[in-house]
Amino acid sequence: MNTNKNEKFTVTSQVENGTCTVYLRGELDLSVAPDFRQVMEPLALNDKQDLVINLKELKYIDSTGIGILLSILKTRHGMEAGFLVKEVPDQIQKLFDMTGIAKFFAAQENSQ
Repeated sequence: MNTNKNEKFTVTSQVENGTCTVYLRGELDLSVAPDFRQVMEPLALNDKQDLVINLKELKYIDSTGIGILLSILKTRHGMEAGFLVKEVPDQIQKLFDMTGIAKFFAAQENSQ
């Protein structure tokens, strides 16, 4: 398990059964975007395992964070590697719907 912490944002990753699950917690905004991108880049480029991003504990995401998620989606799609965004909180799902990006994460599961 790998953890990157900020006062208001945490990224934790766990690899199990060929899948890397990344848990986001807190607020993903411009101030933490460079750190998030640095953590995610090697994970996104690893086509030997599926990549799952779990947003259950994410409280806020801005356009910079959305842009990083779309960049990961594009990278994974180009490599024909598995990618899933799951447990999207209602307030973030609404933002995804309003911005029109929800269709790109069509395989996602909403929080239960």
